[in-house]
Amino acid sequence: MIKLGLVGVGKMGISHLAILGAHPQVDVVAICDSATYITSVLRKHSGISTYKDFGTMLKECELDGLFIATPTSSHFDLAKTALENGLHLFVEKPLCLNAEQSEHLAKLAVEKHCVNQVGYHNRFIGTFREMQRLVQAGAIGDVYHVDGRAFGQVVIRPKPGLTWRSKKTEGGGCLHDYACHVLDLMNFVAGPPDDVISAQLQSIFSADIEDAVFATFRYPSGATGYLETNWSDESYRKMSTTITVFGTKGKLIADRQELRIYLRSGAEYGQYPAGWTIRYITDLQSPVNYYLRGEEYSAQIDSFVESIQARNFKPENSFASAAQTDRIIDQIAQMGKNS
Repeated sequence: MIKLGLVGVGKMGISHLAILGAHPQVDVVAICDSATYITSVLRKHSGISTYKDFGTMLKECELDGLFIATPTSSHFDLAKTALENGLHLFVEKPLCLNAEQSEHLAKLAVEKHCVNQVGYHNRFIGTFREMQRLVQAGAIGDVYHVDGRAFGQVVIRPKPGLTWRSKKTEGGGCLHDYACHVLDLMNFVAGPPDDVISAQLQSIFSADIEDAVFATFRYPSGATGYLETNWSDESYRKMSTTITVFGTKGKLIADRQELRIYLRSGAEYGQYPAGWTIRYITDLQSPVNYYLRGEEYSAQIDSFVESIQARNFKPENSFASAAQTDRIIDQIAQMGKNS
């Protein structure tokens, strides 16, 4: 059994705890959170040791790895300490509030031979995985444009800052908390861009943070990219993410539910004929042994556990790939300030 600890039992922490608790190769032995009213309930009903102090937990518990699901501003210090203690590490997205810190953690993880993964769960959705496979295989020819968009109703009215998500210094805002998902998916499918050409951050209902992000990119091949995210769009019930990739032989459009592929005449590829083909998530998603919120949440944890067992230090969404996303976030943030 792999002995794991969990730091942070907010929304994502509780989600991870439920999935980890059902995993046949995992034993959750310790939980750390400053909210004692939550940890006391967990200790009473689960029997798991709980701590208010992170350092005390590390001293008293024998751990193989750690999940960090705290506000982004705390990620660097917690992750650095965990890696220095030789722990395999899963950190919620985004990895850090700046790329320099993320790159430092990526290098440290390699030096300490620690499995490292960041919670970009969209990489484990079947439609996006098939899109990535087709793009990398050249099924739509040379890519000349990548388009990523996400909309939802997170902030749909003015409200006082009640949580860390409404504070820029804590990692709140559409860019770090929402757009990062789309940026990471664009990197996953087409590779990271060379440059951010333009960027704009727009506050709609919020005071200290942005509610919408717009940016354009240039890729090493000469391809272009466009990002649009808006978490103040009430017309969407929940976050809706779409990636579109244009190539010389056709194009791909993917979201959580389906993948659409158009291939030009004479550009047939494998099971995909010329013209339009639609494949649904039910056909593309690999099954998991425990379902909560979506297969991708269990799949990413399965991947982390399997990487520990196999000593695979380059998992699907490593600290290194997350640092690439953070680099783009830094550029957008800086350019957005100057626009």
